[in-house]
Amino acid sequence: MTTPEPPGAAGCPVAHGTGLPGGLPVGVPLTPLYGPAVAEDPHGLYARLRERYGPVAPIELEPGVEAWLVLGYAELLELTRNEALFSKDSRRWRVPAEGRLAADSRLLPMTSWRPTLLNLDGAEHQRLRCAVSDTLAQIDHRQLRGTTEAAANGLIDGWGPDGTADLVAQYARRLPLLVFTQLLGLPADAGPHLIRLIHHIADSGAESVRANQEFQAVLVDLVRRRRATPSADLTSWLLAHPAALTDEEAVHHLVVMMVAGNETTICWTGNTLRLLLTDRRFRATLTGGRLTVSDALEEVLWRDPPTQNFPGRWATGDTVLGGQYISAGDMLVLGLAAANADPAAQGVSAAAQGSLGGNRAHLAWGAGRHVCPAQHPARIIVETAVETLLHRLPDLQLAVPAGELTWRPSPWSRALTALPVLYSAFTPPRPPAPERPAWTPPPTPEPAPSPSDSTPSAATSTARTPDSARPAPRSWWSSLAGWWSGR
Repeated sequence: MTTPEPPGAAGCPVAHGTGLPGGLPVGVPLTPLYGPAVAEDPHGLYARLRERYGPVAPIELEPGVEAWLVLGYAELLELTRNEALFSKDSRRWRVPAEGRLAADSRLLPMTSWRPTLLNLDGAEHQRLRCAVSDTLAQIDHRQLRGTTEAAANGLIDGWGPDGTADLVAQYARRLPLLVFTQLLGLPADAGPHLIRLIHHIADSGAESVRANQEFQAVLVDLVRRRRATPSADLTSWLLAHPAALTDEEAVHHLVVMMVAGNETTICWTGNTLRLLLTDRRFRATLTGGRLTVSDALEEVLWRDPPTQNFPGRWATGDTVLGGQYISAGDMLVLGLAAANADPAAQGVSAAAQGSLGGNRAHLAWGAGRHVCPAQHPARIIVETAVETLLHRLPDLQLAVPAGELTWRPSPWSRALTALPVLYSAFTPPRPPAPERPAWTPPPTPEPAPSPSDSTPSAATSTARTPDSARPAPRSWWSSLAGWWSGR
């Protein structure tokens, strides 16, 4: 381990000028990780930071709040695997300890300490992670796929006959909440309100603090109801886990699952659809080409992961990472998209080919003991959402030039503001697979009656109408999607 020395000491690298108490450089304004730059050209921003500072760069999260952005693939792995030096406990952060974080800071919802697996280390983290992982493992994947497909078809059926749609506002943003509200046992009509609250939280916008409080109030009520009356849903399973979560712990973990799961799924769906509609290599996917939806999902996790940056780690002591002097209490932001783009991680040949679809060594899910435990359910939802849309609208195409698509100004999420498309006609949903009747032995054949003693048998039932062969499919999802669309 390198013994840290203060900035300016012999052999200690300094990015430029002299250093702040935490080692952050002064003399040139810190690069903001907010505003237009991080939305319009994040890859260019990360490349410039890498060229100037190396794999760890000084940034500003909001005016007067400094941090480090970890851009290097190897450095991010070191950061996430060394809890002794880089803790998940945000109570170690020296900025609020020094009174420099405003009471209404937009960073609070994403950085405040909570009793969750995201903010703890060691045995307590393992207890809570086990509860969440075991709860998620009870999801029936076949049922999840069917639920997602039904919700997707319901949304598509609600679109008008004019052949236009916004795949962000009318699809990617609505679909996950239709699924998550059912998984958690929330009322379905809570979806639109929850979407607005989650977006405020994830964007660290002006409404983020109020949205965070309101969102938690909804989940406090849910936990109280499920504690009194358990059901077959994630909330009830989490409360029943042997880890014996308190109501407060349960509420905070539902916040984690809803915000992280919903926001990630929205962005991953939107970014995958954008790739399929704008990248010539994937255009063949729409007509059954060699590259598949699964390939597109992986490439998005490499190129435009739904979470591009994630807070964070806090240094437990003075150390050196990526050539930068890190002081105790400094905040380090996981630059997931930047680390994926690290030339050392991709290799020259893969970068030249422009496709990493078969390689799952990306860091989109994080790394170390805090790697995301919900990868598989998220993949089922997104893959089903994309495949269902492509089946229903096989001639889908962008309604605007690709260069006119814009992104939300979030330092954390990589999310489109809109994805307008055109299509000519619907393809009917796939019919449900016919139920296989139970096997029964064939009846013993009886002798055929002679023509002389055969008489017409009395009718035992009314004639079956053409539509009575099978009960009509449930219309719950279609009705809900129609209500959500204002019909």
